[in-house]
Parts: sequence; structure tokens; C-alpha cells
Amino acid sequence: MSDPRVLFEDEHFIAIDKPSGLLVHPSWIAPRKTPNAVAWLKGYLGSTVYTIHRLDRATSGVILFGKHKEAAQAMNLAFSERRVRKTYLCVTRGHTPEEGIIDYPLKPIHDKKADPFADPDKPAKEAVSEFRRLGTVELPIPVGRYETARYSLVEVRPHTGRKHQIRRHMKHIFHPLVGDTKHGDGKHNLLFRERFGLQRLLLMATELEFRHPFTGQTKRICSGVDDYSDSLFRELGWTGLYPR
Repeated sequence: MSDPRVLFEDEHFIAIDKPSGLLVHPSWIAPRKTPNAVAWLKGYLGSTVYTIHRLDRATSGVILFGKHKEAAQAMNLAFSERRVRKTYLCVTRGHTPEEGIIDYPLKPIHDKKADPFADPDKPAKEAVSEFRRLGTVELPIPVGRYETARYSLVEVRPHTGRKHQIRRHMKHIFHPLVGDTKHGDGKHNLLFRERFGLQRLLLMATELEFRHPFTGQTKRICSGVDDYSDSLFRELGWTGLYPR
């Protein structure tokens, strides 16, 4: 796993390109001293950072941290008020519709070990995701009862921030993400592991756009796909359809 790459930095914030597999912060799910973005940034800056939002361990891409408490609080409010535009890139099973909006409430996900007293019967919360298909491919490889395997390159903009929202929403419309071992399709994950050497979830946070709370300027932070994904997407015929 490669080190993070700094995408943006000023006196208030720092944004990095988080590799797939890197934890955002220390977690009980991993052994002590497992590498994480917060620890890496503390070494890079020589000071602590404040978490603003999160990416799943398996998801790569743009993630923003505050350099001081006031910066983190300002951006936490911006996220909660949906004033931050988030853009993701993913690969799904099947040919998705050209575009659409998934408005499907999601129940909170609680881990019994991390939060043993959480109420498992909490009602579902509003969850909305907007998507558009960028490209498709049909591989002459039989999977299950089908003679060929179809996939789509999809851009998703979640309007809300529920846990695993994109993964769960794409599964809800019967187009789960490739490489998703929790919400995906094992047969297609196996095909990508054996044929393309896939060792990650094909979900990337490619863009974050917001109004800087201290300068008032619109800030757009972008990240291209990693070298492996770039090579895979070119092999699938998607050259020029995604940020590099």
C-alpha cells in the first residue's frame, strides 16, 4: 500500500488522497499500530489533525482534515447542512441506467462489538444518491447462468452521508459494486480477482467541492484514480472517461 498524497494544504485544512486499505484513524477492528491517515498526517505536519468526514477503509480518494478545532467545526457544519458536493467513481455489476436518483432510506449500521448498546431497531434515515453512467463493457466470460459479464463505470454524488451509502444504494438497484465483499456479488468479485488481480473495492472519492469557511472562495479538490485502477479501466476500454 502506498503512502497518502497531499492534494491541498493551507493554514486551516489539509486534504490527502487516501489509498484503499488505509484506515482513517485507529480502530478496534485492526491491530495496534496499524497504519492510519491521522497518524501519517501527525508525522507529516508534526501536529495533530481533526477529523471532518470519513471514508471506508476500502475506499480511496479525497479526504479533508482540519488543522485546528474551529476549522473542523466549520466544515462539520457544512457537511451536516449538505453544502459540500462529493463525487465518487465506482464499477458496478451490469449495465446501469444512464442516470438516476436513488431515494431510499437506510437503517443505521451498528457494530455489536464497537457499540453493544446501540438500538438495532432505529428507523431508517433519509438517503439520496445521484448517479450517471460513464461507460460500459461486456466481457465474453460466463458468470453464473449468463454467457457474458457486463459492468458499468459510474459516477455517484451522494446528497446524504449514511454509512456505506453508495454501496448499499447500488445494491438496492441491483448493480452492486465490484470488489465489495460485504454488499457485492461474490461471483463477480472472484472473476475480477482471478482475471484482473483485483485486491480492492472499486470505489473512489474523486472530488470534494465546498465554500472555504475562512476565505469565502469555492474550493474544488480532485484526485485521479490510482495506477492499478487506471490500468484496469484502460483494459476495459474506458480511457478518457475518468480522472487520472
